[in-house]
Amino acid sequence: MHPLQTLSCLWGGSVINLGTKKHRDKYFNGIDNVDYLGCFAMTELHHGSNVQGLQTVATFDPLTDEFIIDTPNDGAIKWWIGNAAVHGKFATVFAKLMLPTHDTKGGVTDMGVHAFIVPIRDMKTHKTLPGVEIHDCGHKVGLNGVDNGALRFRSVRIPRNNLLNRFGDVSRDGKYTSSLPSINKRFAATLGELVGGRVGLAYSSVGVLKIAVVIATRYSLLRQQFGPPKQPEVSILDYQSQQHKLMPMLASTYAFHFATLHLVEKYSEMKSSHDEELIGDVHALSAGLKAYITSYTQKSLSTCREACGGHGYAAVNRFGSLRNDHDIFQTFEGDNTVLLQQVAGLLLKQYREKFQGGPLTVTWNYLRQSMNSYLAQPNPVTSRWESEDHLRDPNFQLDAFRYRTSRLLQSVAIRLQKHSKTLGGFGAWNRCLNHLLTLAESHIESFILAKFIEAVKNCPDENSRAALKLVCDLYALDRIWNDIGTYRNVDYVAPNKAKAIHKLAEYLCFQVKNIARELVDAFDLPDYVTRAPIGAQTPSEAYSQYTQSVGF
Repeated sequence: MHPLQTLSCLWGGSVINLGTKKHRDKYFNGIDNVDYLGCFAMTELHHGSNVQGLQTVATFDPLTDEFIIDTPNDGAIKWWIGNAAVHGKFATVFAKLMLPTHDTKGGVTDMGVHAFIVPIRDMKTHKTLPGVEIHDCGHKVGLNGVDNGALRFRSVRIPRNNLLNRFGDVSRDGKYTSSLPSINKRFAATLGELVGGRVGLAYSSVGVLKIAVVIATRYSLLRQQFGPPKQPEVSILDYQSQQHKLMPMLASTYAFHFATLHLVEKYSEMKSSHDEELIGDVHALSAGLKAYITSYTQKSLSTCREACGGHGYAAVNRFGSLRNDHDIFQTFEGDNTVLLQQVAGLLLKQYREKFQGGPLTVTWNYLRQSMNSYLAQPNPVTSRWESEDHLRDPNFQLDAFRYRTSRLLQSVAIRLQKHSKTLGGFGAWNRCLNHLLTLAESHIESFILAKFIEAVKNCPDENSRAALKLVCDLYALDRIWNDIGTYRNVDYVAPNKAKAIHKLAEYLCFQVKNIARELVDAFDLPDYVTRAPIGAQTPSEAYSQYTQSVGF
């Protein structure tokens, strides 16, 4: 395994990012050369997304200078822990840090969730250590090559120095110190160091989407079916219905490619600079893009399977395994619905700060620049413009996306304020939850489009730039048409303009179809990566590979 891959995993990442110099000195080389195989024990049987609700406890014993790790009930068993059932020798265990109160009642004080290094197997014999119980989580829908285990701890003692103490520490005499003033701030800082997993998932999900789109597009160009009387059959991608299924998906794949490239660049910059504004920006972007892209990819995998008919159902053509293995991307590293709520919450915070003169982070500085104009009454003249030049103008497209986001943000802020008076904060949030999710998705779509437009503008080759512009326009207009009701309800788009958007989006599907082979070939995925006979790079080999796979 490459050292960078090792250190970017959750086990290695937690030690490096949540620990201090003493942990890096002790564990870095063993993690780097894979001697110290480990796992990341956060999720429990009863708690996943609500990490602050974890029930595993780490109680400090001042007599022995140790923490005692305990699983107090079945619901607190660590569950879905990758690398635990077979290989892991250590676990980063997330548990509530409990400190003795030193009073006559012998009570303890809960200092919130912290991370601890807990050995789970003997380094030489690989036997499970005393007090640790390990089981495999059983057969899953997909990713059965991943070793997922469950861990129970019964009074497992670890040295005090095994507390990963970057954000909070316990002294020999049991006193707690932290540079951060509250449990919530320490918790946010701890989880904020783990955004790398979300960055990786968003980027990986685009890779899965590319494979599926390549297979489905190549097969749709190859497969012929029906046609005019006494004429040769036509490819199924010549049918408008097939174009409608696949060409906006191809456009989205390009859009996601540029958005996640930007995310990776920002993440790398954040890790080197430790700039606080950038940390907040990357946290929001990684949460939003991970949620949006993985949900889109999962739906697209089913669409690709259906678009390839019966041959899409053959296991050898991979849609089933891709769909099953990718499905969990929507859940781990943060459930998508929870992550979108984080994005919505950050947007609302920025919205309030805008009116208080506070700073706005990079991702949504458009709210400061243009929000007043976005929220003004739509111009009755421009709402009727329907020329192709206007509809393909990136300024119109981006304004439309941002207008929708601004309207959603303003309206949900008003609704939350109204409902909180009678329902309280939690009740109001739940009453507006679907509105909040739509807001987050709209904001992420606006960001994706902005990065796509930027990529088109910066493309140095004229022919490539023209092709990218075509794909970008399809992405934008397809999204606007899919939510045309929102624009019609506020008269942002008049009926004649809505019709023109639909007509142009269909025409752009046709135009993108004409260069579809070149667009999927540009992903540069060789056959040993796609590994699907019907998606072979050379059309003449597709059926021969397919028939060979079943024994001909």
